[in-house]
Amino acid sequence: MLRAIVTVSVIVMGVLTAAVAHSAENRLPNVVIIFADDQGYGDLGCYGAEGYETPKLDRMADEGMRFTNFCVAQAVCGASRAALLTGCYPNRIGMLGAPSDRATHGISDDELLLSELCKQKDYATAIFGKWHLGHHRPFLPLQHGFDEYFGLPYSNDMWPYHPEAPGRFPDLPLFDGNEIAIAAVTPEHQKHLTTWYTEHAVDFIDRNHDRPFFLYVPHAMAHVPLFVSEKFDGKSEQGLYGDVTMEIDWSVGEILGALKRHGLDENTLVIYTSDNGPWLSYGNHAGSAGPLREGKGTMWEGGVREPCIMRWPGKIPAGSVCHEFAATIDLLPTVAGLIGGQLADHPIDGKDIWPLMAGHPDAKTPHESYDYYWGRELQAVRSGDWKLHFPHKYRTLDGPPGRDGKPSKYKQAKTELALYNLRTDVGETLDLKEQYPEIVRRLEALAKEARIELGDSATGQSGRAVREPGHLAAD
Repeated sequence: MLRAIVTVSVIVMGVLTAAVAHSAENRLPNVVIIFADDQGYGDLGCYGAEGYETPKLDRMADEGMRFTNFCVAQAVCGASRAALLTGCYPNRIGMLGAPSDRATHGISDDELLLSELCKQKDYATAIFGKWHLGHHRPFLPLQHGFDEYFGLPYSNDMWPYHPEAPGRFPDLPLFDGNEIAIAAVTPEHQKHLTTWYTEHAVDFIDRNHDRPFFLYVPHAMAHVPLFVSEKFDGKSEQGLYGDVTMEIDWSVGEILGALKRHGLDENTLVIYTSDNGPWLSYGNHAGSAGPLREGKGTMWEGGVREPCIMRWPGKIPAGSVCHEFAATIDLLPTVAGLIGGQLADHPIDGKDIWPLMAGHPDAKTPHESYDYYWGRELQAVRSGDWKLHFPHKYRTLDGPPGRDGKPSKYKQAKTELALYNLRTDVGETLDLKEQYPEIVRRLEALAKEARIELGDSATGQSGRAVREPGHLAAD
């Protein structure tokens, strides 16, 4: 009789184990996006950083895929974040620049965000960090598909303590959900932001490990003014910027550790990248664009090409490198494909890049062309290895860069029509338009199509497929 009971118990346990395994195999994947601020292409160890180490991110690259040709949509905070979450060029959806406390617009209810895409499949969703898509209640994260929010509504330099903006901005609030948790963020608070965001992220994973979740961690760092906790203060050879980057690396390690603790590694896509290139005028408080030209605020590669690491054990090949072009606007349609989500009826600009991420041997970028807009001006267009700059003004350093939180000055420069081959000349130094007039004509034709679709302030075109952002209702 005892043997029969034991046999039945073994059978029942076997059935339950098989059911749990089957359930795990069929569970939708978790998605984690960690988004640094103002980090340059050369700011991680696996991208050539010097003077500090990023062991957690380097290990993430060893266990996943490192992208060498990954771009954001515009080289400025708010616009770049809008593109990441909607899969659209910012000028398509009217989310330009870096909205401040005086802005009366924000992300439109008509746009489908990554958070809302995931809610279609009953995901738990959270953002811990910098939002910057509108600070008024109708535009805050909880009104746009996020279950939880803890963080700053706009850039951490938009506050009275910023040494270059005393009195320009009111007190900077920190939100918890729809409510203000800290009315006036102080320098002491700033030291804890990276830790606070990390602790919230780990707690969210702990509480939601048994269901699919989307976790978005857009750090306030390494955007000036820089702050770091005591545990990393003075730890790097490069000074405060290195300390800050090491703490971001620690944060990544804590999040990856939480996933591992709950056995979620093989069911979680983790993506790490940044919103734009380094703010070069801040010198030793800014990052490095590595071999790329210029930085934040320009549409040269130093402004828009970012480090990007993607990890999903068993799905993304370990230790791989992707040299094909991809962009933040591609993340939403890619996630939609992975979870079976329904895209909105209106046009978006991103493409599904899963074949690249999965390491398919013949995978190529799905973009015939990519448009480099600064605000509403089309400044360049790319197709394959070729990038054509149209005549436009841009900012460049006027003398040596600043030091210790004080920026140097910029001056206005101008480029004429110029063609570059990014495969052989990633620094955009050698203009080849005279040698390849047929490529110039092809890229000009692609730009003409973009102007019809999205407009161009340089030519006075408004675009037939642009949409309005959200606006506060009139009193």
